[in-house]
Amino acid sequence: MIQRLFLAQQTSRLVSVLLASITLLSAGVAHAERLKDLASIQGVRQNQLVGYGLAVGLDGSGDQTTQTPFTVQSVVSMLQQLGVNLPSTSTSNMQLKNVAAVMVTTSLPAFSQPGQTLDVTVSSIGNAKSIRGGTLLMAPLKGADGQIYAIAQGNIVVGGAGASAAGSSTTINQLSVGRISAGATVERAVPSALGQGDAINLELNDNDFSTASRVVEAVNKRFGFDTAVAQDGRVIRIRAPVGSGERVAFLGALENIDVIPARVSAKVILNARTGSVVMNQSVSLDTCAVSHGNLSVVINAENSISQPGALSGGQTAANQNAQISINSTPGKVMYLKGGASLADVVKALNAIGATPQDLLAILQAMKAAGSLRAELEII
Repeated sequence: MIQRLFLAQQTSRLVSVLLASITLLSAGVAHAERLKDLASIQGVRQNQLVGYGLAVGLDGSGDQTTQTPFTVQSVVSMLQQLGVNLPSTSTSNMQLKNVAAVMVTTSLPAFSQPGQTLDVTVSSIGNAKSIRGGTLLMAPLKGADGQIYAIAQGNIVVGGAGASAAGSSTTINQLSVGRISAGATVERAVPSALGQGDAINLELNDNDFSTASRVVEAVNKRFGFDTAVAQDGRVIRIRAPVGSGERVAFLGALENIDVIPARVSAKVILNARTGSVVMNQSVSLDTCAVSHGNLSVVINAENSISQPGALSGGQTAANQNAQISINSTPGKVMYLKGGASLADVVKALNAIGATPQDLLAILQAMKAAGSLRAELEII
């Protein structure tokens, strides 16, 4: 019982901190961002590489060959390529405790040239206990087209910490995964179509017609009319110089254009396990009433009149605020006034001890009733 109360208090504090941060962030105004942070150039991308190899030199922590026959086959094939022929009778009895079969993965950056080095990740695919201290033998890394683009080899470094005392031991991190810094050398360059034609395509990170139109307006203002044309809500076609030197300078200037992105669509993300609630500033509420157990939430629209001062030249305006009341026990009601903010509702529910399950049920009910003007995503 004490542990449950402690966990509930910790969850409550976590939600309070998150919502306080959310309220401060949502109060900010929109600001300009560089175009390189909003979009990428079509065709300028990374390419994944993968390869198979052997990690040797392990301190008895390698694969158990009776359960991983592919390790024995790989060792025999490697020795044959090096001119060592083994009798067929000896291969079935090989005990290779210092060898482990591994997969090697990395990403080939755009415009990589032969001779450049890459960091690689080495992961055991057998039942090796650890690959710490091992050495990766030369392993070719292939792309999706089956061509070899890099060769990996080197000493494997496994991060983490270990401690042992009086019959107990503690190990942090995965011992079956390691990295080799600058462990791969690029052998083949990926052809790029960036320098072909008289135009390039920009791809927005998020599909948004408003942001696309703002990007077109900013680019045309900087480089002249009809330089940029939006193809849809994500792709923008831009006329660029033909020469490679001029095109690189043009793209450098293009990436540093400041654009004010459009407001994103309203969205609420709820983690049902921890009770964390994240929302953006576009979320709003409409009139509704929700009853859940001994909790009840009532949101009413409250009309108010804003009267300017005498001789100020202003006009009388009618405002509509949200009056939020939350009742946790009979006869006890918590009132919140101001704009229709979901953050206020969640903070008030948290203050009276609502659990993550209560938050989930209430937010789902608001969404089903049409009061929550946002997309609700539960993770």
